[in-house]
Order: sequence, then structure tokens, then C-alpha cells
Amino acid sequence: MMAQPVFDTHGFVKRLSAAGMDARQAEALVEALNGAFETLATKADLRELELRLTNTLTMRMGAMCAGSTALTVAILGVLITLS
Repeated sequence: MMAQPVFDTHGFVKRLSAAGMDARQAEALVEALNGAFETLATKADLRELELRLTNTLTMRMGAMCAGSTALTVAILGVLITLS
């Protein structure tokens, strides 16, 4: 589950209002931005994903190595038997 980044909505509205933006527009903008933050990934989220992908790829590579070794042994066994 992704953690939502900390966003000081009240402080941002105050900064926008101080810069001359209408308070209603500033509040609407802050609400829109706050909703957009729900879909953002944090650094921790990205690290967790990286670890899961690394583990998955490591397991798949191990399985492919084991499979290719077993296939090679089986082919050599057949070739030795035929000779």
C-alpha cells in the first residue's frame, strides 16, 4: 500500500492567497493536487517494488538455470546411451 506524501493543504492555500489568488480558486487547486497525490509513489514504495522485482527475477533466473542444466544432463544421457 502506498503511503500518501505529507502535504500542508492549509499552508498552501495561505501561500496562494497571499500571492493574490482568489481563496476559492486556491482551495479548489489544493483539493485537486491533494487528490493527485493519492496516485504518487514514495521512495519507499519504489524501493519495495525494486526488491520484489529483484527477488522475482532472481528466482526466475535460478529456475531457468536449473531447467537448462537438467535438459543438458538429459541430452548428454541420451547421447551417451546412443553411442
